[in-house]
Amino acid sequence: MSLISALRRLFDSPQPLRNPPPASLPSADEPRQREVQCLGPHGLHRMAYVEWGDPTNPRVLVCVHGLTRNSRDFDHLARALCSHYRVVCPDVAGRGRSDWLGVKADYGFPVYVGDMVTLLARLDVEEVHWVGTSMGGIIGMLLASQPHTPVKRLVLNDVGPVVTAASLRRIGQYVGKAPRFDSLAAAEAYIREVSAPFGALSDEQWRHLTVHSVRKVEGGYTMCYDPGIGDAFRNTPLVADVDLWSVYDRIACPTLALRGAASDLLEPATLQAMAGRGPCARTVEFAGVGHAPMLMSEEQLAVVRDFLLESEG
Repeated sequence: MSLISALRRLFDSPQPLRNPPPASLPSADEPRQREVQCLGPHGLHRMAYVEWGDPTNPRVLVCVHGLTRNSRDFDHLARALCSHYRVVCPDVAGRGRSDWLGVKADYGFPVYVGDMVTLLARLDVEEVHWVGTSMGGIIGMLLASQPHTPVKRLVLNDVGPVVTAASLRRIGQYVGKAPRFDSLAAAEAYIREVSAPFGALSDEQWRHLTVHSVRKVEGGYTMCYDPGIGDAFRNTPLVADVDLWSVYDRIACPTLALRGAASDLLEPATLQAMAGRGPCARTVEFAGVGHAPMLMSEEQLAVVRDFLLESEG
């Protein structure tokens, strides 16, 4: 065969793609599990996060859970908003699928805030909207209060600049003390009991929270958070409320403050004061709920969705 004939045969033959598309792309309304490496005071640790929506969408919503909770608390909210946002829900260190810290004293807001800054760098975005429940709201306040903050819209779910000592003592009674469960049904019964302030959730919602709150171990199930996060409550008993007004007053972005009407963590007087100082938060209370609204009902979802998306109008 001549050289010309060989070249013609080569270029006339169909060639395989250098980078063929994957057989199937994940649906935008289904979660994608990812992780990022973070640096703490005593070395590196891995922070897992769940991502929803178009991964190229420059509009990013970060949702951060409460003290013993995890990223999957926000599944309902993420599905409701993933057509508008790239929704990112991290497991704070020591919770969910993230690494447990070797030195338990490292569990605290300096590490949590630093990890979130690392996460935002990984996401490669200049600004985000933020939904934070309880501890996640405090992390959001700390970030939003900084000069040049990337947080441009903030939702504080049942948390504010005063955290009552009574609520922290209540939380300290069960943090890190959960028993081992011999069945998923037993785990659900426990979670329903300690999380009764979440309100009247459906059976499907309680099961969703349970499935994502426990991990399988030999002989049954255990909670998927490091019991060591409770050390701070046991080692440093709180006798006074935590005052974060100096942080709150530095926040300048539009802010929505939510409260469960029976909450023992965010008091009515604090919520009222939040509307008149700092970012002058818009405030909403939900009846029949304590600490904290789980943002699963259509009523709660609508309030958050309308606030976050009004900037599109």
